[in-house]
Amino acid sequence: MPTVTRYHPVLVVLHWILAFMITAALALGALVMVHLPSNAPMKYEALRSHMIGGVLILVLMGLRFTIRQLTAIPAPAPTGNGLLDRLAKLSHRGFYSLVLAQVITGLVMAFQAHLPQILLFGHGTLPATFWTFPTRLPHYLISRMLMTLIAIHVAGALYHTFIRRDRLLRRMWFGKRLVPAGEQSLAQAQPTLQVSS
Repeated sequence: MPTVTRYHPVLVVLHWILAFMITAALALGALVMVHLPSNAPMKYEALRSHMIGGVLILVLMGLRFTIRQLTAIPAPAPTGNGLLDRLAKLSHRGFYSLVLAQVITGLVMAFQAHLPQILLFGHGTLPATFWTFPTRLPHYLISRMLMTLIAIHVAGALYHTFIRRDRLLRRMWFGKRLVPAGEQSLAQAQPTLQVSS
């Protein structure tokens, strides 16, 4: 019986788009916007991009979750350590929850601060600080948890690539998805560091 060795191509595209968008949104918030005064024109542009990006991330994450439920996916990749296997499973599940919570806290704060009217229609001015809103602290804390999960995710990918040498990254790239069981066994017996076929 054929074995599924790669994710659906749409999931591959969504994975890399979301990886870029989430990283960019976190960097924009933590490295750029936090240092800009509320009356700076760049603050308006940065907030507008951050808000629109957050909504797009929510939509794409929902699409990714739906397609993942409807398509066959590869079996979980063992790490050789039960604790690491459980950590990988928890981190993947936690990622969806944290992204959802991050977008929701951001949107609630945006509406409390009247950002749609200010940033999209030019009515009003930005508040002097966003820390007066109750969702600001959760939004900040969740961003740090997401950064930690991303670091764990990258560390896991590097571990599989350079320590286990099991070609895990090929699962999240384009190529033949269904491989006969015999060929899969042979491929696993001859690991390489190639990412694509």
